Amino acid sequence: MQRIAFFPGTFDPITIGHLDIINRALPLFDQLIIGIGRNINKKPMFSEEQRVAWVKEIFAGNAKVSAIVYEGLTVDSCQKYNANFILRGIRYVNDFEYEKAIADMNRSIAPNIETIFLTCLPQYTSVASTLVRDVLSNGGDVAQFLPDAVARDVKKVK
Repeated sequence: MQRIAFFPGTFDPITIGHLDIINRALPLFDQLIIGIGRNINKKPMFSEEQRVAWVKEIFAGNAKVSAIVYEGLTVDSCQKYNANFILRGIRYVNDFEYEKAIADMNRSIAPNIETIFLTCLPQYTSVASTLVRDVLSNGGDVAQFLPDAVARDVKKVK
């Protein structure tokens, strides 16, 4: 059985914190699907197309990584793409409490899909897309928090 992981999030934008989780997860799985979720409660700063394009550019040489846009239940997308794992990154203890509740619900709905938590490296605990967007909205320089492809495009918009 292939080990296929689904990494859900808005990735608005994808950050070096996300890359830390993705790169450390790659040896654990045969395939990693970056699931860019539509959240009706959030107004994204960057288009879905842009976010998919960033993932594709960043992982251009790696056939194990793909990106899709999805909406609805994460477990439904896992089943659609034959993913048997959900990958989640944890920065703080309160992240774990929130993510564990979601993992428990997902396990109740789809017992065959296991959630895997990876903690981020200490230098990435403060790197969050929400904070990056806030700094960016206020004219700040966010390049140090972003992969080169994203930082390059963000500078063009500024």
